[in-house]
Amino acid sequence: MPDPSIRTIRDCRIAGAGGDWDAVRVPRSVGLDVLAILCSRSGAVLEDPLAAALSWFIPPSAAGDWDVPGTRILGEGAHLVIPPPRRTRGPGPHWRSCPGEDAWVTDPAALRAALEDAARPRGMEPTS
Repeated sequence: MPDPSIRTIRDCRIAGAGGDWDAVRVPRSVGLDVLAILCSRSGAVLEDPLAAALSWFIPPSAAGDWDVPGTRILGEGAHLVIPPPRRTRGPGPHWRSCPGEDAWVTDPAALRAALEDAARPRGMEPTS
């Protein structure tokens, strides 16, 4: 997915959003809960320790009407530093969930639901 010709330090690459994917960035504290909620339904998840954030990849323009508090949509014109495919520890950007051949993208509806669940105050779970 990322352009292999643009390299940064430690074999990371700079990749632009808006082509093959957009990204949803959330604070690390929320992102860890979201990752636990999504489990195997999550695609690749990038952790950026400098920004204290986790980012999920979604289809381009899938967040057109996104209004989830605490999230930042990275679309056309935004860039991410992408580590090598199996880097799971820092320093620097690394994968919380490694990308696979076709597992970069997370379903935006599932991600949104997990974000809303993670943001819900404890003890405020929906009743049936």
